[in-house]
Amino acid sequence: MTKSMKWLQAKAPGFNHLAKDEQAAITDFALLWSLFESRVLDTEGNVKAICGAVEAWQETGRLDADAFNPELGYFRQRYYADGAFTYHFDHLHLRNPDREALVRAVIDGSDNDPCSRMAAVLIIVFRYRNNLFHGVKWQYKLQGQLGNFTTANDVLMKVLERHGALADG
Repeated sequence: MTKSMKWLQAKAPGFNHLAKDEQAAITDFALLWSLFESRVLDTEGNVKAICGAVEAWQETGRLDADAFNPELGYFRQRYYADGAFTYHFDHLHLRNPDREALVRAVIDGSDNDPCSRMAAVLIIVFRYRNNLFHGVKWQYKLQGQLGNFTTANDVLMKVLERHGALADG
């Protein structure tokens, strides 16, 4: 165990109560997001850059939104049930630039356009990033986040494999 992990377990509220796979998923997310932002968003981590990347993939025939159906399914189940948005949806803390109307339409199934679906998936992952890096997730002592970060990590790895120019070094 690293010195930092020991410190977090000893000092960070609730961190020592997380299972090792929860701690690992959160740590992995930070590294994967950083690589994604560098390789896919050209260091511009925002919704405008995300939507621009998605549009470019569509224009070049490389979108492959169906590959992200399992992750979209997870988000739909978490954020929409019995014909209504769940309380979890408000905890994404979507802001004005985050295209909330698009995310809502994809999550409730009223917009199934491939570009919209891909953008919504990445916007949700972006909100996890902001909520983690800006401290919101610590309000919950990071509890109940394993599914979120595991799913987000899957999204990031798939995008990086398809669009991350990883072979370029």
